[in-house]
Amino acid sequence: MLYGDGTSYLLSILIVLLGFGVMVMFLRWTFSSGKSVVARRPRTGGENEYGLFVPVASPATMIEGEQQRLQLEAGQVRAKLVQTTDGPRVMVFEKDEKIARTILAAPPPPPDVLR
Repeated sequence: MLYGDGTSYLLSILIVLLGFGVMVMFLRWTFSSGKSVVARRPRTGGENEYGLFVPVASPATMIEGEQQRLQLEAGQVRAKLVQTTDGPRVMVFEKDEKIARTILAAPPPPPDVLR
């Protein structure tokens, strides 16, 4: 007898089947659809589809929006300029909305102050 008694033979078959089962589960998880770990391509959404961000300004152009974003950054408010389906928007977190609107309502500083 090659394996001695029957228990070691049965144990080796169970180990092989267990390893095969683990490989099948891993491959099933790897090639399943709809649960990709790769990030999706970003898409343009409406101004209300940006989670915790709220729009505080609707600039006419991206250049004007970038100037407003820089004005907010100079005022220590984190801001983002995004292209939405409604046009460019300057977005901030909800908690910073009141401060951002106050900063944007103030006249812009002279150009040499921003340097």
